[in-house]
Amino acid sequence: MTQRFTEQLRELSQPIWSQAVQHRFVRELCQGEVADTVMATYLIQDYRFLDSFLTLIGSAIASADSTLARLRFGRFAGMVSSDENTYFLRGFDALGISEQRRTSLPDSAPTAGFKAIMLEAAATRSYAAILSVLNVAEWLYRDWATRAPRPLPENFLYAEWVTLHDNPDFNAFVDFLREELDRVGPAERDRCEDFFLRAVTLEKAFFDAAYD
Repeated sequence: MTQRFTEQLRELSQPIWSQAVQHRFVRELCQGEVADTVMATYLIQDYRFLDSFLTLIGSAIASADSTLARLRFGRFAGMVSSDENTYFLRGFDALGISEQRRTSLPDSAPTAGFKAIMLEAAATRSYAAILSVLNVAEWLYRDWATRAPRPLPENFLYAEWVTLHDNPDFNAFVDFLREELDRVGPAERDRCEDFFLRAVTLEKAFFDAAYD
């Protein structure tokens, strides 16, 4: 049986993909043991992606080749703008993070890199390039979230971040992202490999940076 294109991309990204999925931050998150200072840094930096990520989703809607795909992306943008955005705001309140602190902390290098690659992919107007970055951003998170031991920690900061990335709707969306990239990616293999591998490297670096 021919190996799926997305599986080929994940294999090419090894061992960095596995290092991200099994990262210290992921292990501590799933155990409810991330230090408040580390969690605060992580959430502040991750929230910086919102604008660039919505731009990337908007470009996916514009470049997709079917109405059904556009509807899937539209629904996902709504989830990010509601449930996920609300999680961040509740997290900031729980950790006592003021708006001034959120805005004054400089972007880490991985944060700046991820914002840049999202905008770069969006600017290509290539559905395959956009899907390559989206697959890393969502599939890699599902990979670690589905491995999280149950029961989850009682603190919503940890439990909800896992369940946002391991629930039936999200899992179906990741399946959709993979199927779409399997379908259109091989025609732009070099471009997809470039975006995918750079995005995986940034994911691991982003976890690393939470401890800096």
